[in-house]
Amino acid sequence: MRRRAAIAIALTLTALLAAAVAHAEFAQKGTLRISFNGGISPRALPREKPAPVQLHIEGAISTTDGSQPPPVQKLEIALNRHGQISTVGLPACTSRLLQSTSTQSALQRCRPALVGHGTFQANVQFPGTAAIPARGPMLAFFGERGGKPALLLHLYITSPTQVTFVLPLVISHRPKGEYGTLLTAKVPRLAGGLGSVTQIDLTVSRQYTYRGQRRSFISASCPVPGGFSETIFTFAKGLFHFGGGETLETTLTRNCKVR
Repeated sequence: MRRRAAIAIALTLTALLAAAVAHAEFAQKGTLRISFNGGISPRALPREKPAPVQLHIEGAISTTDGSQPPPVQKLEIALNRHGQISTVGLPACTSRLLQSTSTQSALQRCRPALVGHGTFQANVQFPGTAAIPARGPMLAFFGERGGKPALLLHLYITSPTQVTFVLPLVISHRPKGEYGTLLTAKVPRLAGGLGSVTQIDLTVSRQYTYRGQRRSFISASCPVPGGFSETIFTFAKGLFHFGGGETLETTLTRNCKVR
């Protein structure tokens, strides 16, 4: 009987782990739809002591009928508390240095503070015309916003108009609960209201040396219960706040194993 129960538990765990393989989650209200995806690598991590990891986050806003989605006004990304962000000794950049710069100029000014990169998509709409999709490179720098640590996202559009957009993701920590780190951004309209960001694909990873010690901007451990070598966990929660009080929320479940 015990053997059968153990087999049943093992099969259930295997099925759950298979279901936790990285895939996007969707949420929808009316015609408004969001997708949220992400994860960390490597998945093999120490059980207790955090090790350097790479964080990947994707978010997209669309509509099911092809209409222009409303601009998101606030974005919140909550990360599992078994991951942590360290900024001790890491050079910082400022939003002022990044304003009105190209991707190359931003790197020239703030390369020591670079912690990530990616791409973004936005809709740019001039008066009396249909929205024009635009894509561009995105850089992530460590900095501050309102006296708090932040990821400064540098977005650069060259067509149909040249626009630089700096989006601060403020980093805060929660002492209790499932999620220990919160990334929050208030998202203004692009180019004086002519555009809005509809998609972000961001990878964050940075290792550096401070006072002779190797450090990692992002580290994580794998919270595997005793007796198991692999587990599933709630990796992140994304909240997208739109004008008019509409909020869409998604949660990502991922898996990791002890190395």
